[in-house]
Order: sequence, then structure tokens, then C-alpha cells
Amino acid sequence: MKSPKKVAARDYLRVLALNLVIDEAEGYAYVRQMDDADAGESVDDQPRLVPRRPLSYPVSLLLVLLRKRLAQHDASAGDTRLVLTLDQIVELLRTFLPASTNDARLTDKIEQHIARVAELGFLARLKDDENTFEVRRILRAFVDADRLAAWEEIYREHAERIE
Repeated sequence: MKSPKKVAARDYLRVLALNLVIDEAEGYAYVRQMDDADAGESVDDQPRLVPRRPLSYPVSLLLVLLRKRLAQHDASAGDTRLVLTLDQIVELLRTFLPASTNDARLTDKIEQHIARVAELGFLARLKDDENTFEVRRILRAFVDADRLAAWEEIYREHAERIE
């Protein structure tokens, strides 16, 4: 049964052309801009409250790799938290980027991409160790299983082209 507060919040956000998405099992909620199918009418004339910005190749690749790692973790471990070190994340991404003669420079670039993913809210630094990150569960909503499979294929083809 839906609570009156949830219904009221959804109704209020619908006026703003937003959908409220609540995942109680995972413990998060977010709002998403309505598209034409959600609204039943054209929402193209509605201004976007948050403008869309494309993600760079390394950042979107890192999101896909983290989402895949989260799915593997969920399938194998009983713990709901996925914690990775900076070195583990660097190694995840390094294999998909062009080889570089300057390893320190490549690592610095990867750290910039990690910082961007953390800025987007999909990674959180642990307070006791700044080189350790928790992969946030909301990543599952951003990169769903269908998108994961499609992006994985695109990145695999791209990796083959740059080798």
C-alpha cells in the first residue's frame, strides 16, 4: 500500500514533469525527468530542470565496469557493500585504455575519472582511508541490466579498435 506522503510527493513532482522513483529494497530514491511516454503528452516544451551532459568515454566505461563488478559482487557475496581500493579501480579501467609509456600519467588520468564518478555520486570515499571507495547502490538504477549488456558490447568493440 502506498503511503499518503509518497502519493503526495509523486503528484507534486508530476506537475514539474518529474517522476519519483523509490527503491525501498536498495534504500534510495531519485527523481527522473519525464519523457513523452511517461507524460502521455509532449514534454519537449518543458524546460529541463537538470541539463543533460554527455559523459566522457573513460567515465562512462568506468560506470559500466563498476556496475558489472557490483553485479558480480551481489551474485557471489552476502555483503551488500562493495568496497574497492584505488588500485583495484585503476586496474579495472587500465585494461580498456590505450597503452601509455608514462604509467604515472595514465594513473593520474584514471584518478581524475574516478574523481568525476565520485562527484556524480556513484562512488564514495571511505572516511578512514582515502584510497578506498564504496560503490553506491544507486549505480544499479543508472546502469540497468539492459544498458549494461549494450554498453559492454560497445566498449568491447571500441577496445578492439584501439589495440
